[in-house]
Order: sequence, then C-alpha cells, then structure tokens
Amino acid sequence: MSTEKPNVIVFMTDQQRASTVFGDGPTRAITPNLDRFREGAVAFTNGYAPSPHCCPSRASFFSGVYPSEHGVWNNVNVTNALSRGPRSDTPFWSQDFLDAGYSLGISGKWHVSNSEPPASYGWKELQSKKYVRDDGGSLEEQRASARERELDVLRTMPQSPDPGLRGKGEIIRPGWPAYHLYGSEEDPFGDSSIVNAGIEFIQTTGDEPWFLYVGTLGPHDPYIPPQQFIDLYDLDSIELPASFHDPMTDKPNLYRRTRDRFDQLTVKEHQEALLHYLAFCSYEDHLFGRLLEALERSGKAENTIVAYLSDHGDYTAEHGLWGKGLPAFSPAYEIPVILRDPRPQQDGRPTVATSPITLVDIGPTLMEICGVESARERSGLDLSGIVRGTHDPHTPRDVFFQTNGNETYGIQRAVISGKWKLVVNLFDFDELYNIHQDPDELTNLLAIEETGREVGRPPLANVPHEYVPIVHELYEKIWRFAIDHDDEVVNEYILTALATFGPIPQLVVNPS
Repeated sequence: MSTEKPNVIVFMTDQQRASTVFGDGPTRAITPNLDRFREGAVAFTNGYAPSPHCCPSRASFFSGVYPSEHGVWNNVNVTNALSRGPRSDTPFWSQDFLDAGYSLGISGKWHVSNSEPPASYGWKELQSKKYVRDDGGSLEEQRASARERELDVLRTMPQSPDPGLRGKGEIIRPGWPAYHLYGSEEDPFGDSSIVNAGIEFIQTTGDEPWFLYVGTLGPHDPYIPPQQFIDLYDLDSIELPASFHDPMTDKPNLYRRTRDRFDQLTVKEHQEALLHYLAFCSYEDHLFGRLLEALERSGKAENTIVAYLSDHGDYTAEHGLWGKGLPAFSPAYEIPVILRDPRPQQDGRPTVATSPITLVDIGPTLMEICGVESARERSGLDLSGIVRGTHDPHTPRDVFFQTNGNETYGIQRAVISGKWKLVVNLFDFDELYNIHQDPDELTNLLAIEETGREVGRPPLANVPHEYVPIVHELYEKIWRFAIDHDDEVVNEYILTALATFGPIPQLVVNPS
C-alpha cells in the first residue's frame, strides 16, 4: 500500500434515514450515484447517530465523543439552548489532521457552536451556512440575543389561517405560523452552491493531502426538492410504513402529542410528503454524483477516501411522525454510512458490514486509515480494519444513544443490545422492544396499563415480572456507559432519580 497520505471527502446530508439507501422497502429512494459508489465501497448497514438532533450529532462526528462528553445537547443557536457550543477540552480531530499536514476545507452546514466558526478549529470556510452568531458575552447574554432574534422573526410571520382554509401539506398551528411540510424549490436550501464550493476546492488543491467536508441541508424538512426529482416517483406506488397506523397507546404521551399535529394531514398528504422526502434524497444523490464526477476529473480519485453519511434520520411517517425528536424510534437514529478507500486492500474486503457504526467512530476510523496520530483520547472506535478487510465485518456491538430532548426537554437514554432495545424516559414510563420480532417497534413491553392507583406496592410493580432480569441487565449497561462517558444523570434525589434501577452497583464495580 502506498505510503502517500490519502485525501478525504466526507459528504454529510441532513436528516436522511438509512433505509433510503439500503434495502428495498417503502422508504427506499432512487439513488443511482450511490448505487454505483457502493460497488467499490463498504456499506455499514447498521449506522447510527448518537443523538436524534443536528448539533449534538454533528459535534460527536467532528470530535469522536458523545454528547455527555462534548456538552452539546440541543441546537446551539435557539433561545432555550442548554449550551451554546462544545466544552473547551473537546478533542476535535481537525487539529490532528492539521498537525499531520492536511489542508482542511468545509462547505455548508457546521452547526456545532453558536459563537465559534469552523475556522476556529482549523477549517477553511468555503461556503458556510450562517448558524454561527456573534452574540458574545455569557450564556445568558447569548440567550437574550437569541430570544430577541426569534421574537423579531415571529413578529413578521403571518398567523396560521382558519382551519377551513388549510392548504395541501399545510399544518395549522393557532397563534403560530402555518407549517408547510412539503413543496418544491429549484435550489432547496442552496445545496447546489455548497457542492459547487466543494468542487472548486477539489480543483484548486495542490500536492499536500487535503480533507474536504461537504454538509448539505437536504433532505431536512420541509421537503422541497426540485420538480425534476419529484417527477421520478409515482404517487400510486408510494406505500406508507407498516407502523403508520400505530395508535401509540403503549408509548409515552409526549409521543402522541408530537404526532397529533401531523394528524391534520390526510393519508394522501402523508404519501405526498413521503414522495417529496424520497425525491429530496434523490436530489442529494444527484449532488453527490456531481462531486464524484469532479473528483474523477481532477485525477485524484485513486488516492481519495470518500464517505457518505448523514447527521441523523427521519421518521418518514413511521408511527405517523415526521422529522426527529424525543420519540425514540429507530428511523430517527439510523443513518447511511458508506466508506470507500480506492487504494489496494486485503483480499476479501467486504462490500457490506453489519457491525454497528456510529458518527462517534467516523473520525477515529478516518484517522487510522490516513495514518494520522493523536495523543488525545476519544470514545469512538477505530473500525478501519473492516474497511481494509482485516476484521470481521459482522461483529455485534451494543449501541448507546443520548438526548435531553431537542428543545422540548426530556432526559432520555437508550441502548440496543442484541435483540433488545431499552429506552429510559425520565419524563414518562420506559420502553422495551424485541427488535428481532418487532422491528417496527409497535409493542412496548413495558407499557403501563392505567387501572387506578394502588398504594403499598413493591418497588418494581410497573415492570412485568418476566422482563425484570432483561430490564435490569440493560439498565446496568446504560449506567456503565453513563459513568464511563461523563454523563451527569446521577442525581439521587427522589424527585429526579426516576430511573427504575440506579447506578450504585456500577459505581461499586468501577469506583473511578
């Protein structure tokens, strides 16, 4: 293998669920460029975001650590943000690539800090989306600035029309502006200019190794792809997911409240929304194809690692929901992850890897592939052996998730371990799914049936007897992960420590 350091391109979409690229279900998009790209790449079909939200997941991608470690829990530029950016000791891997002699270019969505642009971390900003605000001052001063900004926006927006005048794909919100879930624009979110800037970077790089990050804003809602990509799909062939009619009576009430607004839409409008979402994914595939063509024309393709991924997924009508948020259903967490190293590899390199991979792992994996060293510790795993064909691509692994609830706050932690998925909700009852038998997460095995209040109950009365050992074991995994990754959900006060099982046994095992 050549000792020349390879170049790197990361193409990250926004809010693209994995099933748009993998499989042949109702949420599979038309993606000819990705299909060709996969022929020489490794497709990680169990890719996950550590959090179902833009900023926490992006901060994890750029650093290789979890939200509890970098401190970004929500979108950093909104009024009620818990944090405005990552902690000062967050180990962003961009510095390690700089130290190794790489030039770094970023085009598009950053969305990691409210006050520090990518340039603060060594990136040359090619074309940036202005999520960075120069609010300055303390956290409270930044909140005040954000509040005034949001109020100014609301003052200029018309209120929702009378419900009888609701338009197609429109959601009426009394006292708020109407929300249009889907539509069409010829250059949605300016994604074409983001890619154009990336192409120009490829064309103008010199002999030194380089790293290009392209962060588009599609297919994030509202789903507004160009008409030519909408025309690729036939509405009569659009099928809603099997979970669409789930009443969610066995799920936390917040899930149903989140869905209620989407119930204004007819079944046909849900189908149209799904069509527009898939068309948006096809548009992103088109943009990715343009970038690959430019790379080929540059003559640098044979020494350039290329990764395609997204920051998190989208419910896409699963359980009647759209977007992402506290409902902890898998489509919000599952993302496409495809890595291509065109250089000679070991015989038997896989084309498909079922070993789980998260955004936290991407940086450490790319660093190892590129021979970039670092003295800083990270939580992400180096999975370069799978890309090279030297490690088993089907090794199982527990996967952990953290969120404090977008901006509708609610502490939630989750783990997938084998066939079990446990969701710990400190704002409502927990969820347990057998995802092998129930991949659509239709039956919560921990649902609490309201039969009236009963006093003098034993401590685990809300957990069905047959599931107590399973829940206990999964809680132990979650607490062990929380302790190892600086999670702060350890307040033992009786009105805040609402978890079914606590962390003390794990602290005894691991006092550090």
